[in-house]
Amino acid sequence: MKQSRFKIFSDPVHGFISVPKNLLLELIETPEVQRLRRIRQLGLGHLVFPGAEHTRFNHALGAMALMQEALANLSEKGTPISEEEHLAACAAALLHDIGHGPFSHTLEHQLIEGFRHEAMSRRLLLRLNERFGGALELTIKIFDDAYERPFFHQLVSSQLDMDRLDYLRRDSFYTGVVEGKVGVQRIIKTLRVHPTEGGPDSRIVIESKGIYAVENFLIARRLMYWQVYLHKTVLAADALLRAIIRRARTLLQRGDEDAAARCSPALRFFLEHPLHAPEALDRDDVIETFCQLDDVDVLFSLKQWSQARDPVLADLSRRFIHRRFFRTTFLAAPPSEAQLAAWHERVARWLVQEGIVPATLADEAASYYLTADASEHTAYETDADPIPVIDRDDQIRELSRTTEATAIDALARYVVKPYLCLPKEVSVEAPALSS
Repeated sequence: MKQSRFKIFSDPVHGFISVPKNLLLELIETPEVQRLRRIRQLGLGHLVFPGAEHTRFNHALGAMALMQEALANLSEKGTPISEEEHLAACAAALLHDIGHGPFSHTLEHQLIEGFRHEAMSRRLLLRLNERFGGALELTIKIFDDAYERPFFHQLVSSQLDMDRLDYLRRDSFYTGVVEGKVGVQRIIKTLRVHPTEGGPDSRIVIESKGIYAVENFLIARRLMYWQVYLHKTVLAADALLRAIIRRARTLLQRGDEDAAARCSPALRFFLEHPLHAPEALDRDDVIETFCQLDDVDVLFSLKQWSQARDPVLADLSRRFIHRRFFRTTFLAAPPSEAQLAAWHERVARWLVQEGIVPATLADEAASYYLTADASEHTAYETDADPIPVIDRDDQIRELSRTTEATAIDALARYVVKPYLCLPKEVSVEAPALSS
């Protein structure tokens, strides 16, 4: 029997995904990519949307599958794409997120100061390239936007890339939020390279018949951010987990042996060592330990810390394990320093009343039970990497300047929502402040 040249992955979002048994399959089988199976795509979103248990691995395969479709469509429209370019672009889509840490974006800035997962992805790409004897040179150029045909990079990273097309469709599917459903196939079918030959001045454009699909994509992105990614309970879960990590780091750096002993070795490395990007990303021990770190390390540590001697760490960890989050309240305006101080005092009194900490420790402990922050988002950035639309006369206009897309200007507005997270037992009424 003739052996198949492809491996088939069954995906509930895109159907069957065919992966050729070449470099792409070898990359999928690496520990760096397999690690993505242990990192949830939506961070703590599964604690609000029970179906959202999908992982970064699902997303990586989906982005690669969409890249295959996009490249096939562009080839059909006359843009020459070599086998080497096809393979490199698919590899870039597959590997674009390998630098994510536990729970995706939730702890992105907690473990390494100034950390960006894109920078870690690049470091891991360089290591994989060395392991595969230079086979990823073109992939890295595409990832860096250093390749002479820039439209490939746009397919990997832009306002209309394969990453966004997959995660919006996938996250909508797994959360059950139908407002996020995107006409992915319609968008891909209306993509073109202009000029068609795809030279150094080429870019991805959308044909005018795809305007409504793109407009729907931007609307869906806005709705998914406010209904899913920045849902008030997701914000509360994020705030609680970050507070736990801050408390654990403080204890470990004070030499608390109990908290250290209960921590996963990989997570302990990042809590005990003050690390700053980009310098930390040049260290082999940081990269290697990061590759051992995933959601499991954090969950194991939380379960252990729920029995810790430190009452604050134990209480916060139990709250997370048993899903007893703080209340998120959106504010009309950012709170003043005086208002924050008054809320801080309320929380400190509550901690003493509940017997969690004595009065001498209440002021320090309150900082872990109170979070003031702001959620912010814009669905479409007209100034940075705008989406160009080409009409039948080959005239190109930016999306918001087309007569068919009058709603785009509203989607381009930057929205900021200040919020407060604190225990539900503590009043969130605006503190009465003396003049």
